[in-house]
Amino acid sequence: MTIKLGMVMDSIDLINIEKDTSFAMLLEAQARGWQLHLISMGDLFLQAGKAYAETRIIEVENNQNGWYSIISKQLIPLKELDTLLMRKDPPVNQEYLYATHILEQAEADGVYVVNKPQSLRDANEKLYTSWFPQCCTASLVSSQAVLLREFLHTHQDIILKPLDGMGGASIFRLRETDPNISVIIETISDYGRKYVMAQKYLPEIKHGDKRILLINGEPIPYALARIPSQGETRGNLAAGGIAQGQPLTERDQWICQQVGPTLKAKGLIFVGIDVIGNYLTEINVTSPTCVQELNRQFGLNICGQLMEHIETVIK
Repeated sequence: MTIKLGMVMDSIDLINIEKDTSFAMLLEAQARGWQLHLISMGDLFLQAGKAYAETRIIEVENNQNGWYSIISKQLIPLKELDTLLMRKDPPVNQEYLYATHILEQAEADGVYVVNKPQSLRDANEKLYTSWFPQCCTASLVSSQAVLLREFLHTHQDIILKPLDGMGGASIFRLRETDPNISVIIETISDYGRKYVMAQKYLPEIKHGDKRILLINGEPIPYALARIPSQGETRGNLAAGGIAQGQPLTERDQWICQQVGPTLKAKGLIFVGIDVIGNYLTEINVTSPTCVQELNRQFGLNICGQLMEHIETVIK
């Protein structure tokens, strides 16, 4: 039986094939003889309570001059697919949430959706760390300037981040001596109209913001430490961070033991958690990255492990 895989993602024309994790997944699925259906969020629709999409059947190639070709286009009920990977990048806005409702209808018809649509809605990548307080540093989620200021006064040096961003976008480091406290809080909270996550600044960031990947609750044994470039607070690769692979520490493994069973129970099959020093800072469930960097440094096949899991479930 040829497995039919649907991939919901942003434009494949704009990816960097040397780094893109979704592309690595497509390559691995194709190597296994699977049929690849490329889907954008706008291709998804509901009709009479059933989920459909206009898909492009593609072939992929590790070639910088042309990494995919369209074989055909089809309008199909999503129940014709065996599995569907939701890899659309944040922001997790209303349109994203609507798409998860459509995917939930496909799931009800027997399609194995990774990650589970309901859990994509439940597990905000910043907020969800609060479900594991034993793993986290001091934090606050609020839209109130007075509470954010009190948190800053208590900890002196903090990080402020929006709840719907990715790649280090709009993240501020704020010290109590900063002359721009008011304008930063006003900007990031939109004058009190948006929730903000505040976290105590962790100086261990200089050693890297570690990305740890988990498949069905089990960690890959190596982390990718994303080390900030000179003059930067953020370690994100998208913000110029330098990638350095390293084995998981005992503390990393403990954090995975705390988080992994819950991720598995919620159908969050492919997840990237972020750890700075000894603390969990984010749980990335939408489109975790760093697969290709870890594969190259340690001779891994992380996407192969994911596809083996999918095969076990759907066969």
